Amino acid sequence: MLNLLSLSHLANDINQGALPALLPFLIVKHTLSYSAAAGIMFAFTITSTVIQPLLGHLADRFNNSWLIPSGLIMAGGGLALTGLSPNYTMILLAVIMSGIGSAAFHPEAARHVDLYSDHKKATAMSYFGVGGSIGFSLGPLLMTASILYFGLNGTMVMFVPVAIVALIFRAQLRQSTACNKSPQTVQKIQTRADHKDDWGAFCKLTLTIVGKSIIFYAFLTFIPLYWTTVLQQTKLAGGMALTLFSVAGILGNFLGGKLADRFGYKTIVVSGCTLLVPTIPAFILTNNVYFAAILLALTGAFLLLTYGPTVVMGQKYIPNHVGLSSGMTLGVAFSIGGGVTPLLGSLADAHGVGTALSTITIIPVLIMFLSFTLKPLELHAVVK
Repeated sequence: MLNLLSLSHLANDINQGALPALLPFLIVKHTLSYSAAAGIMFAFTITSTVIQPLLGHLADRFNNSWLIPSGLIMAGGGLALTGLSPNYTMILLAVIMSGIGSAAFHPEAARHVDLYSDHKKATAMSYFGVGGSIGFSLGPLLMTASILYFGLNGTMVMFVPVAIVALIFRAQLRQSTACNKSPQTVQKIQTRADHKDDWGAFCKLTLTIVGKSIIFYAFLTFIPLYWTTVLQQTKLAGGMALTLFSVAGILGNFLGGKLADRFGYKTIVVSGCTLLVPTIPAFILTNNVYFAAILLALTGAFLLLTYGPTVVMGQKYIPNHVGLSSGMTLGVAFSIGGGVTPLLGSLADAHGVGTALSTITIIPVLIMFLSFTLKPLELHAVVK
């Protein structure tokens, strides 16, 4: 089941990665302004993140396994309709539909990961996250290739992956329902209900994730520009640097889950935050492109090293609201960084990309100290 959930995450996040690659084609087709194009991204981001906690809360109260295949269909179907939309309003409605589908998918899927992961929860959550990261990376390639071959009607190709995975998941739904009613699962749910929610610890964890989100989105946005303007490299090299950052993040994500299940969730969160403190300033100070590439890869790995542990810690801090926790940690908290990026963009316009990135060097220090205050969680005795 975990393999299917990771595959579902891949199929869902293809759409998130594909939307930015679609915007240039929509601008040309509908003669949109840059602000109108930004409005499309804003509509998707708001709907795909802000309502995640609400849907996660509903997932905690009711058996909403159907949200996974339904969310996939909406996410892929909405994006598929953007290329067929005759005007800007219809494009926005299609994008909102896609965002709602993505918002419905994530909390319920993360709740299922918690349900089926037994004792190696961080490993399972990291595996789930790797699927999403791969999908996000494949999205631009699939969208661009489809439009170049079929024209804007090629957006319909985006419906194919989610439809296939949704049908597979639907076929497994009866078996999943039977598993949810098993004695072992009932015992797990009852044990979870016996523990009280620690909202204070959850708030500290959420702030830690917000800090990491600001760093992540800053690097994701400005690395290609930093490579060309500060390090005086080609645009192709800037694109390759961004790919290096993404690939290192995927590897760090996978490694972080395994290490957390072995050495403890808090240990890995503290380690990941602490390692960012010297790495980011060193990256900004160096003028050597090869050294910068190494530090960039380390930054991507350290940022995503904490993905699985933080999501699992959130679920354990408020065990009676696993879906709500997933909606916050996977949605709202991690997306706040995208909202801060325009402020950094204004700073970059006024003083340069290097200065904009320099301003975030204080954030690793803050989240490092915050991570030390996180409530530790005991690993299950079976994990050795």
